[in-house]
Amino acid sequence: MAKRSPLSRFRRLLYVITILSVFFLLLHRISATNEPHFEGFDADEDDEFVIESNDVGPVRSRTPHISLSEPTSESLHGPPNPKPDSEILPPVSDPNSNSKPASTSFDYWDEDEFEGIPQDLSPENIAIKESATGSDFDLSSDPEKSDLGKDLKSEASDVRPPKNLMSYSIEIVCVTFLVVFAINYFTGKRENENLALAWASKFATKDSIFEKNFSLLGVGETEDSPLLLKEGNNVFKFYASGRRFCSGLLATMELKSRHDLISRLYNMVVPCKDVITFEVYMNDDAMDQVVFALARKKLAKTIQKEVRDLQRFAALVPPPSGKKWVPEELQVVSESKEVAGDLITDAVLDQVFGDKAFEKFGKDFISLHFSDQHLGSNKKMLVLKFALPDANHMADMSRLIALVPYYIDLIGRYKLSSQARSKTEAARLKVAQEIYKELQNARQEALQQKKAEQRKKLEEAQSKLSAEALRKKEAKERARQMKKSSSKLKISRAN
Repeated sequence: MAKRSPLSRFRRLLYVITILSVFFLLLHRISATNEPHFEGFDADEDDEFVIESNDVGPVRSRTPHISLSEPTSESLHGPPNPKPDSEILPPVSDPNSNSKPASTSFDYWDEDEFEGIPQDLSPENIAIKESATGSDFDLSSDPEKSDLGKDLKSEASDVRPPKNLMSYSIEIVCVTFLVVFAINYFTGKRENENLALAWASKFATKDSIFEKNFSLLGVGETEDSPLLLKEGNNVFKFYASGRRFCSGLLATMELKSRHDLISRLYNMVVPCKDVITFEVYMNDDAMDQVVFALARKKLAKTIQKEVRDLQRFAALVPPPSGKKWVPEELQVVSESKEVAGDLITDAVLDQVFGDKAFEKFGKDFISLHFSDQHLGSNKKMLVLKFALPDANHMADMSRLIALVPYYIDLIGRYKLSSQARSKTEAARLKVAQEIYKELQNARQEALQQKKAEQRKKLEEAQSKLSAEALRKKEAKERARQMKKSSSKLKISRAN
């Protein structure tokens, strides 16, 4: 199973964080809208205990007169009232007057809630003065002030303070991230498409290098077929065929994931390049026994250890003495020095791989890999890998692109010497024997593992049998062994 790159792990982590942020945002909004509202605890209901002079409600049966004692200084627990005592005393009602008694909050009585309190309180002997809000208005004596106080308090309770902008910080962050992500998706997608089209217009249109060297360009068989095949927002492919020594060419452009905001941020920290890889499928009779690679030193050592055919057949080739060679920053990996010397020609050194030419035209070079022992259905392949410049400087890689048809012709005509061929054939025979041994060992291990599994299943089945069944099985096995031994004895006597 392929290992996940750090970019994919980082991208998954940010996706998870984004999804969790949106989830908690929705949870917060749902909990805010579903807050319980408890009836009976509104501030407006505390102000309803006001005496109205003109409204008379249902009154219980008249009870004896109840007098209220004056509070003394020792019994007072609240702050002193700044008003004189004359204002504190309740107004005395005239028993001869015919005026209706004022309505109080005791008119509507809940017997279950207020237990232990006398229920026969006369409303005409009690005057209630509201002072909870600290106002100096005597609402029991002035009905107009009572109505005014109710209106002011109801308006104050209806007006809510405006919410601070910081309370919507989570929503702002999430919406901003989604907007930026959407904008980056479309702009990055357009950038990759423009880069791929710029390469195709430079090297795959009329009178270009591929049009001169291949008879069929594009993914279709007609002239109107598209040149590029888009397999993703950052993967584009180009196909060409109709040339000697090869059955076809496939160019794969793997561009940066500019459409992905997380990948773009990751590439700011860990830079990467836009890469184009050419795979040339050589004909079976057009390529001799060749294993060769050229790359920068660090990459060359890595592929020599990891790539199967280079690991088995090739080794690092030191620069020859007294001969023009590649610059020091490049390393040749080849099956023999003869192959390396024949493939690094003077024309290649003058155009690309010379010291001066490489400084000017080789900045986008990554690697070459020619082998007749590639894994897969097409064993004989040429693989050339370059970095793509930006769309405005696509002409800078013209000499690198010219290496593709040059090496197709060079490898197609190349023939090993008899001495080099004998060495390569011996190496391939040795590798074939090693592969055969590996297959035999793998088969033996598979058979042993299968026998072990069968033995384990048989032991598990025997452990589940009863004692009587085991005795019968053992007796049957002894009878079979005796029959087998008797047959051998008969055969020996006959001889």
